[in-house]
Amino acid sequence: MNTSRTLIVSALGAFVALGSLAPAMAAEKEKCFGVAKAGKNDCASVVGTHACAGQSKVDNDPTDWKFVAKGSCTQMGGTLQAPKK
Repeated sequence: MNTSRTLIVSALGAFVALGSLAPAMAAEKEKCFGVAKAGKNDCASVVGTHACAGQSKVDNDPTDWKFVAKGSCTQMGGTLQAPKK
């Protein structure tokens, strides 16, 4: 019985620790428009041509975005600003 409780407490502690890392990991990334390859975008198109990740049809579509390392977007030829609809 004691082993089960230790296992549960350990798992819960690991879960809480991972949850606290998520904001730090997100802070190291930024949305970059115009760099996603076809089928490799991270979310919906800003103009509504598709509604989900992985649905872009062409490389470097300026309406599709991908998370990239903070500070690398413009070096990759992308922009941090979403295009106007």
